[in-house]
Amino acid sequence: VKALYMDQVRGAGADIILGNTYHLMLRPGAEEVAALGGLHKFANWPHPILTDSGGFQVMSLATLRKMTEEGVTFASHIDGSRHLLTPERSIEIQCLLGSDIQMQLDECTPFPATEEEARVSMELSLRWGKRSKAAFETQPHRLEGQALFGIVQGSVYPDLRARSVDGLMATGFDGYAIGGLAVGEGQSEMLRMLDVTAPLLPADRPRYLMGVGTPDDLVESVRRGVDMFDCVMPTRNGRHGLAFTRMGRVNLKNARHAKDPRPLDAESSCPAARDYSRAYLHHLIKSGEMLGSMLVSWINIAYYQELMAGLRAAIAAGRLDAFAAEFKRDQAAGDIEAL
Repeated sequence: VKALYMDQVRGAGADIILGNTYHLMLRPGAEEVAALGGLHKFANWPHPILTDSGGFQVMSLATLRKMTEEGVTFASHIDGSRHLLTPERSIEIQCLLGSDIQMQLDECTPFPATEEEARVSMELSLRWGKRSKAAFETQPHRLEGQALFGIVQGSVYPDLRARSVDGLMATGFDGYAIGGLAVGEGQSEMLRMLDVTAPLLPADRPRYLMGVGTPDDLVESVRRGVDMFDCVMPTRNGRHGLAFTRMGRVNLKNARHAKDPRPLDAESSCPAARDYSRAYLHHLIKSGEMLGSMLVSWINIAYYQELMAGLRAAIAAGRLDAFAAEFKRDQAAGDIEAL
């Protein structure tokens, strides 16, 4: 979680952090992390950790990629070194890291894709899912209590999504992720796929929407039965001066904040949102001070956690739709600015 201390992340309400398999396998290396006591100790996070499989970053960052049934060979974006990532190696890396929730290796279907391209990609991911589970069950570095999630693919084709769910459930996983969304298809199409996919997934297993998203994405996805999310958006935008608040997005680079003594949100539980003026945050961001990135990232992580806590409370109270309506009203009436 860039630009934040771990105690800030925990204090904001986070229970799980995500470790990136691709980046950690390249540096410092999975074996090196294991020798140092595992990722929990290495990162000073004595709480659950989820690791992705590395597949998305191989597709988005690595070069000279070659996909085969065995896996994908690629050149590191750091030094050009060559690597082979297979379902078995991905699970081995994640077990060496010691993560509590691990992901099968899948092929991240590009968007747009024809139905035939999406079918071939989805079926490869199903085969890799079976190999990932077999490797997980026999992995000598595996620890008791670790879980493995399968990943639903199928692009924007409902029949393929349904076939993917059937195949994954036949293999059997501890939880189910919905992948291949938020890759350019737009929110309406993403929600349409959630309407199709989420009801097919077992109610007694976590549903994890990967790589999503904006506060509105989270609210609408939770309304459709999603439990878990990960996204770089809170911290990436925070480092560039864009804050997420109850009143909407606030671009702290905007000159109108230069003389504004108000805090971003006087009612926030986060000291960065409550105790610093907009003028000071604007000054830090415009000056390129690293403290600006730290404070706005803290604000965003705290807001996202407050939003998720509010959603949990609303579900428990049987008023999720009312909560969603209040959320939209506050966002529409507030300080919304374009990204």
